[in-house]
Amino acid sequence: MLKSARKEGKQQRDPEGRMPLAEHLRELRNRLMKAVLAILAVTIVAMFYYKQIADFLTEPVRDAVGCTKGFGEAEDGETCAEITISGLVAPFTIMLKVALTVGVVLASPVWLYQLWAFLAPGLHRHEKKYARGFVAAGAPLFIGGAYLAYIILPTAAKALLDFSPDGTGNLIPLDDFLDIVTRLVIVFGLAFELPLLLVMLNFGGIVKGRQLLGWWRVMVVAIALFSAIATPTGDPLTMGALAVPIVMLYFAAVGVCFFNDRRRARANPYKDLDDDEASDLDHAPEPVGPPTSAPEPSAVSDEDGGPRGGYDDAT
Repeated sequence: MLKSARKEGKQQRDPEGRMPLAEHLRELRNRLMKAVLAILAVTIVAMFYYKQIADFLTEPVRDAVGCTKGFGEAEDGETCAEITISGLVAPFTIMLKVALTVGVVLASPVWLYQLWAFLAPGLHRHEKKYARGFVAAGAPLFIGGAYLAYIILPTAAKALLDFSPDGTGNLIPLDDFLDIVTRLVIVFGLAFELPLLLVMLNFGGIVKGRQLLGWWRVMVVAIALFSAIATPTGDPLTMGALAVPIVMLYFAAVGVCFFNDRRRARANPYKDLDDDEASDLDHAPEPVGPPTSAPEPSAVSDEDGGPRGGYDDAT
């Protein structure tokens, strides 16, 4: 009985993906639960390797700005820094931050798929086919942005610490350092999804490549402002490291949109017609054959129960 009820419920779903508000909220809850469970599972696993992961995150910065001789003493008069932990509970909170950051990054394929699965019922069949490819490309883009943040962090830290007076030492709390790493990873990862969003809008028929190319000045300024606001360090090096790849990805997305528009135009038989232009009509008259006479109505006898003389009784 329960299985048959479930089958009937599945069969009663709208083929176009329309559903009541309660169903949308229930679907959103289920998708969020699956995404959170995936992040939680990776986070729990990362807790067992917390020290190795923390060492992996801090090693490039320690190599770039760490004190080689002693605290406050560096070669050639350069400043150096030491990464410290302050407080009794700080190691536990740092472990949670490290594990959660790893969970968000490594579980990105799962929560990106859940986001697509929530939006898929409202898409057409051909849009669903493209959406699978977008999800497959979204996870590498997010991880690539996170890795770029990891690469530029030592250089950004060294550039910021160069403002310190000569002969001074800097104490970098590990929890503050991890906050910066987490924000950089999330900001860079999500920013790298912008070109993918533009391509999705183009494949959905909302924007065209010519429109996106006409917006390039506004988009470059907007990307620069976003990079200046979103980067937690605020230095020009980190801002440029975020803005330049996004601008390059933006123009790459414009190229993909142009290619898709050209492919769509080749498959459209009405591509040369304007939206307000009437199509050509064939006004040539069709040939008409000779007239034919209607057949004479056959009289039916009263015994057969039919009409008399071709007429019914009412007439």
